[in-house]
Amino acid sequence: MTFSIVGRCKRTGHLGVGIATSSPAVMSRCVHVSRDGAVAFQQTPDPRLGALGLRLIGEGWWPHKVVQELVANDKWPAKRQIGIVNSDGHAAAHTGDQGVPYAGHIVGDNHVALGNVLAGPEVTQAISEEFMAGANLDLEERLLRAIEAGRDAGGQVEGQTSAGLLTYGRETFSRCDLRVDVSEEPIAELRRILDWYKPLIPFYEERGRDPTVPRFKDYLAKENIQRTFGKPVPVTRGPKAGTR
Repeated sequence: MTFSIVGRCKRTGHLGVGIATSSPAVMSRCVHVSRDGAVAFQQTPDPRLGALGLRLIGEGWWPHKVVQELVANDKWPAKRQIGIVNSDGHAAAHTGDQGVPYAGHIVGDNHVALGNVLAGPEVTQAISEEFMAGANLDLEERLLRAIEAGRDAGGQVEGQTSAGLLTYGRETFSRCDLRVDVSEEPIAELRRILDWYKPLIPFYEERGRDPTVPRFKDYLAKENIQRTFGKPVPVTRGPKAGTR
């Protein structure tokens, strides 16, 4: 019930996954990324196997060997869909034959486009083509544009309810970790959030290394970037407990 793009940027080496699905909170089950590789494990996801795939990538296994290992040691491989890209750009995928049509994947240059319960193969084709067309863009933008292209090509026949984006650079912490857990238009909402947050991606990378960096509002002001922030909520003070 999901479509995703697992990708690596050749210019920067950044890795990530963009994903959308008809079920809620997709990021909690299907996405596993580190500086060593990226794994989307979907269709009927088992987060334990997705985490295992990422761990094997971190130990130096090539993606096609990881896919073989996960399939060989899974009781229900016919119900799984896997996409993997490692830090060298090697990619591999698996789509089990019990996926709800249309289910399929494309293994391309530094990426895998995959999905199930789709309007048709044109969805994964659009995802792959859009990812390749954005080679000059930051990875976060490329991944989201690819997911938007999948939606615009028909997306899931059931529509989408949640979406997310997770990327890593060379640090042990993420560059960007954004999600929309429940929405009637989660990809549009993810676009709004990424556009708002994008200028802060390099800021939080730097602040992770150097806590003396000024806070984010000062950073945005210095860069002449305007943003609207949340407002304090007035506190209504009622009678103390035990009083009448």
